[in-house]
Amino acid sequence: MGIHKFSIALLLSAAAFAQTPALTFEVASVKPAGPLDPAAIASGKMRIGMKVDGAICDIASFSLRDLIRTAYEVKDYQITGPEWLGNPMSAQRFNIQATMPAGATEKQVPQMLQALLADRFKLTFHHDTKDHSVYALIVGKGGSKLKESEPDAPAPETPEEPKKGEMVMGQGSSQVRISGSMADGGKGTVIKGGPMGQMKMSMVEGKMHMEAAKMTMAMLCEFVTRFVDRPVVDMTELKGNYQVALDLTMDDLKNIAKAAGMAMPGGGGPGGSAEASDPSGSSIFQSIQQMGLKLDTRKAPLDIIVVDHLEKAPTEN
Repeated sequence: MGIHKFSIALLLSAAAFAQTPALTFEVASVKPAGPLDPAAIASGKMRIGMKVDGAICDIASFSLRDLIRTAYEVKDYQITGPEWLGNPMSAQRFNIQATMPAGATEKQVPQMLQALLADRFKLTFHHDTKDHSVYALIVGKGGSKLKESEPDAPAPETPEEPKKGEMVMGQGSSQVRISGSMADGGKGTVIKGGPMGQMKMSMVEGKMHMEAAKMTMAMLCEFVTRFVDRPVVDMTELKGNYQVALDLTMDDLKNIAKAAGMAMPGGGGPGGSAEASDPSGSSIFQSIQQMGLKLDTRKAPLDIIVVDHLEKAPTEN
């Protein structure tokens, strides 16, 4: 099965705290979605994510935790609530198709999701700040070895037609094109578009080698957080975009799938055997060190959304 394509879908796949937003969707249909199917995701038959096309906001296979994270523009570790909310193995997922009011933009979708969660799922919460164990991303003693990104190429005047074997995800500025394969001896996968610019993924000595043309340190922290046992916080003071290379082991990829509650080949899914070992010895830490950076264990205050009440099912459409 396409473990590599599935892993890519997961990777592609990510804070205002006002509880009474003014903007609302004009109409919103909320329907239960089936459980995540790795085979269907890898083949492109099942979509996860959000896209905005004109006045239509289309959300596919989001859990309530995903919706809260998107609505309030926070990270997963900044959400706490009832035990069932944090269990991806049993989380109900939803498909949402909503019409935005005239003049609304994609940047205003989170505010409208806040209203939808309050109205349809009766979400109430309070804001808290807690000390949390984190990894501080800092510059190593020898200095940063990162290379700054090349300037973005001008966008084509007309959208390019998909090439043979190319998978297209999303619309407009958020469109991503995936070509190539790492399976069956393929040379690698190329991802064009999206916030990281062009990305290349290939298998090297049993590891997935990933190169991203454009990453801020905030983006790098968010990416690395998915593979380690605590949040990663940027303390490098490095500004701008950089070229980044990371190596991911199969255990890294299986563990991120397990965190999403999905079975993976080789026992890496729910109840499987792929447990995180000592994170400091992982390929992620080694990749960070090769960039002249370091992950340093610290305590830091983090903003937290504490869910007080949330219905598991929405009110009727």
